[in-house]
Amino acid sequence: MPALVLAAAAALSAAIAALVWLLLAGPDTSRRRTVANLQRGFERSDPAAAELAAAGLAPDAGGLSAFARRLTPGGSIRLLDRLLARAGRPAGWPLERLLAGKLLLGLAAAVLVVLYASAKPGALTLVIGFVVVAVAYFLPELLLHSRAQERGEQIQLELADTLDQMTIAVEAGLGFDSAMARAGKNGKGPLAEELVRTLQDIQVGQSRRQAYEALAARTDVADLRRFVRAVVQADTYGIAIGDVLRTQANEMRLKRRQRAEEKAMQIPVKVIFPLILCILPVLFIVLMGPAAMDIMEAFSG
Repeated sequence: MPALVLAAAAALSAAIAALVWLLLAGPDTSRRRTVANLQRGFERSDPAAAELAAAGLAPDAGGLSAFARRLTPGGSIRLLDRLLARAGRPAGWPLERLLAGKLLLGLAAAVLVVLYASAKPGALTLVIGFVVVAVAYFLPELLLHSRAQERGEQIQLELADTLDQMTIAVEAGLGFDSAMARAGKNGKGPLAEELVRTLQDIQVGQSRRQAYEALAARTDVADLRRFVRAVVQADTYGIAIGDVLRTQANEMRLKRRQRAEEKAMQIPVKVIFPLILCILPVLFIVLMGPAAMDIMEAFSG
């Protein structure tokens, strides 16, 4: 018991030290100078953010983020970066903040587990505690994976309509890049954002092939990857882009209809288990209850 109390005190001291590091550690001056040089000449839309950046108190300027980066394995950092790209890189979830959050969540869960284990020691408590600490540490990855899946589904749903718009624009005489720009400007979902990002990559000097492949890698949607492959092949072999867009749009609409039919066919199978476990027992009680009571009264009399 004393050993567990000492371990809990040590874990709690580590968590407090991490918080003190976050509050008192000075900002990375070299990084701040680099960011200031890159942002020189641009107006800030948020005065509060400008004041924080000028004071060196930006969310990613603290020492805890650098400390968390040193403690986090490189593979985990690369996985977080890929998940952030698939999730659209939310403004409130920068990589440095996620790394610091992983560290603090793991420390907090470890402290709670140690305190609980000191009160109720046992093998089951240790197993549950290990699972709780693991879930708390990997919670950012789970949240990002869920958000990336939702975003991928939205892109998959919007792809057919976006290709229709691009097909109409190309057949009206616009080029492929202009059609992509118009679809990105008229759209409001994640696919429109990715199209605008792809055009920006081309404008800053990337080749079209690299920009299209980066689009497929960021979104990680099978249908969009297939469309990008078709566009790259059309650009390589000189195939008319209008024919490619028309074929891909028809295929995407067909696949969307097939996915809807598949989900509709899955409904009866999914309803069986709630029907058997929840509805049928109550129905049997309501129908057979009075008869069972009458039979019991008849035999008891």
